Amino acid sequence: MSNLAPTSSPSTLQLGHLESHSRVRVAVIGGGPAGSFFSYFFLELAERVGLDAQLDVFEPKNYARGGPAGCNMCGGVVSESLVQMLATEGINLPATVVAQAIDSYVLHMDVGVTRIKTPLQEMRIAAVYRGAGPRGAPENTWSSFDHFLLDRAVAKGARVVPERVQSVTWNESRPQLKTREGTSGTYDFLVVATGVNGAALKMFEGLGLNYQPPGTSKTYIAEFFLGRETMEKYLGHAMHVFLLNLPRLEFAALIPKGDYLTFCLLGENIDEALVQSFLNSAEVRQCLPPGWQRPEKFCHCSPRITTSGAVHPFGDRVVFIGDCGMARLYKDGIGSAYRTAKAAARTAVMEGIARGHFHRHFRPLCEAIRRDNLVGKLIFAFTRQIQHHRFARQAMLRMITREQQGCGAPRMSMVLWDTFSGSASYGDVFLRTLHPFFWCRLLWECLRSLRARPLN
Repeated sequence: MSNLAPTSSPSTLQLGHLESHSRVRVAVIGGGPAGSFFSYFFLELAERVGLDAQLDVFEPKNYARGGPAGCNMCGGVVSESLVQMLATEGINLPATVVAQAIDSYVLHMDVGVTRIKTPLQEMRIAAVYRGAGPRGAPENTWSSFDHFLLDRAVAKGARVVPERVQSVTWNESRPQLKTREGTSGTYDFLVVATGVNGAALKMFEGLGLNYQPPGTSKTYIAEFFLGRETMEKYLGHAMHVFLLNLPRLEFAALIPKGDYLTFCLLGENIDEALVQSFLNSAEVRQCLPPGWQRPEKFCHCSPRITTSGAVHPFGDRVVFIGDCGMARLYKDGIGSAYRTAKAAARTAVMEGIARGHFHRHFRPLCEAIRRDNLVGKLIFAFTRQIQHHRFARQAMLRMITREQQGCGAPRMSMVLWDTFSGSASYGDVFLRTLHPFFWCRLLWECLRSLRARPLN
């Protein structure tokens, strides 16, 4: 047994080669979306090519449980583009998993409020629970999104091992896993889908992979019970987004989910002072019932979110996917899990499991996400400038309002819709802003805002 990374040549690490000798054993650490997507696609491809494979998913959490015990710490918004891609894969989200269908975004600023309707007039954005609902919610009200995905993988042949992996070492150039409960096994291929919350990634520091975890920042997510009638009256079927001039706050949203309201704050190390400033703002208070106060006990967490991708997210017989590999900045983390998991599964089955195979066939996707995130940082920097200048906020509001009234093409509306929902890449969003009519209208509205009285 050794802690040094294997040095096998690519030809000895092809799954086709392993197939001719014995059953291929695959271990997946983490049963969240990334791990479930990989298991689903790997086993589907293995069946197509006649590969005899055993796949074990190590996941200590039971996602069918409510509260923190079954939650995967996420705002739980599935973009419309991902909903459509899952449907093409034969994965249709049932009504019991979708806690709320979102039909529009309501943008709140100190200069006014405007509604951005879904471009296709369809309710395709799904608000879901990553577990079976918040702490204290009635049982069997909702089905867990993560549990649903893991069940799809099990239906393909995956075996769930409800134990926490404690250590990873090399055994004759193959990864060997040991759990806290004492279970030990050697595998031909290891997939790491642990996310970035917790200490699991420390297991890979001394394995000679040169892997460096992603950069992260602390966020804030909370679930508040309001009741279905109150939710319908004050929030409807819209996701409420806030562009407020609060330091370190990049994005904030109120997401309706049946009887509960999800608060989601993203930015630079969200702390209690910033949370309190957000809750006390007039723009947030007007979305809530009069006199509403944050209860003493409620379901909340402060998970970490990636701000940069991992370095060297693959090696011989090992690949890192989802948040612990490469994920989209701030938005559509579930979509990133889908894309990286599918690319890793296709590479492993169709090409091989050596570092060279992943470098040629998996790395291009990682680099595309990395480049897109750089564009995303430019977009959020531009958004921060709008947040800091009142006349710019007024200009944005005027421009969106005109577009939603049918006056001209919805250029700003589409930019914000895709930025909020994560339905398009940051590159596509940026290209839309390069249209000359976009800037002509925005500059015109800025001039009007500088000369006019403040909007009501």
